[in-house]
Amino acid sequence: MDAADDLFTREDPIFANKELLEISHLPGEGRIVGRDDEIADLATAVNPAIFGQSPSNVLIYGKTGTGKSLCAKYVSKRLVSTASEEGVTATFAYVDCAQDTTETQAVQTIAEGVNDPEETGINVPDKGLSTSTYYKRLWRILDQRYDVVLILLDEIDKLDDDAILMQLSRAGEAGKITDCKLGVVGISNKIQYKDRMDERVKSSLCEREFVFPPYDANQLREIMQARADAFHDDVLEPSTIPRAAALAAREHGDARKAIDILRYAGEIAQANGEPTVREEFVTQARERAETDRFRELIRGSTPHSRYVLQALALLSLSNGRQDGFRTSRVYEIYENICRQEGSDSLSLRRVRDLLKEHAFLDIIEQSKHSGGSAEGSYTKHQLLEDPSVVKEVLTEDDAEA
Repeated sequence: MDAADDLFTREDPIFANKELLEISHLPGEGRIVGRDDEIADLATAVNPAIFGQSPSNVLIYGKTGTGKSLCAKYVSKRLVSTASEEGVTATFAYVDCAQDTTETQAVQTIAEGVNDPEETGINVPDKGLSTSTYYKRLWRILDQRYDVVLILLDEIDKLDDDAILMQLSRAGEAGKITDCKLGVVGISNKIQYKDRMDERVKSSLCEREFVFPPYDANQLREIMQARADAFHDDVLEPSTIPRAAALAAREHGDARKAIDILRYAGEIAQANGEPTVREEFVTQARERAETDRFRELIRGSTPHSRYVLQALALLSLSNGRQDGFRTSRVYEIYENICRQEGSDSLSLRRVRDLLKEHAFLDIIEQSKHSGGSAEGSYTKHQLLEDPSVVKEVLTEDDAEA
């Protein structure tokens, strides 16, 4: 019985409120740091909504962890409350397009999010209806319940196609809704995303565009300092947050990664039975954060997708900081890996496709080059991830398999 009593720690000596260090945690107004200008620009774009008028459609670009979703949700919440003070009924719906990739999934999520079946008498089941039926129910809900609605489409580039963008951006013009004004805020990590859009969608959706730059070291330090009460008093050494901020700013300017590093450093102190989170734990935490992030990126990828990445990692490790490797060279190493694994290699064309998929996920970077009349044009591929991290994760996964 005594042994069982000692199995769990009843009091956490490191963390006071660990939720503040979770990526999914939405900070309060006082915790949004370094994005005053971006918040003001976004508020200006949607400001007509507080008077029951149509907000501008907006596209927000920026690398992961630059506060795009955070600011969009914050402005949307403020809009809803301010509109209410003006006698305007407003709301917003949030769609994670990495999860709801199809038109049907996305419109169902929106309709369910803005509906109150007791008020409207309309049912929005998880599945079982045609796409057109979901749309019809959505239009009825919007006209019955709201004057203005903002639709936030996060990771909009993950949608299978532009169909829902066409429907949402032209719903009023097409007479689908008559009493409700609709605005769309698209959020993407890829600044070139607009180039893939249908021209008709582009003309109606891209009214305003904003680019969120990476955070600098000072901003990252403020962001983490604002969440320092996740820890007990006197647990963080004075140099811990500045060190984490400097590391993150130098490598990526990503607030999510910076917060991950701080949380992991706390967990390392906890695991080692240390009373304080020391600066030295930050370096260990950075390595763990990079490994976990890359593992998440390639989760569910096929063996050959991994072999291609492994080939690029081996080339990178053996050739130092070379500015990328030609497709033919990557393919050569890939074939060697396939032979070692006892697997038939895919065609060169299919490997090109796999490399494009990795570039789309920002795991690698592709660049076009011209070799003149003798060679023609060719593509080079370069890992954006630390090649040692890539090799470590792929080796771990192969061992587990």
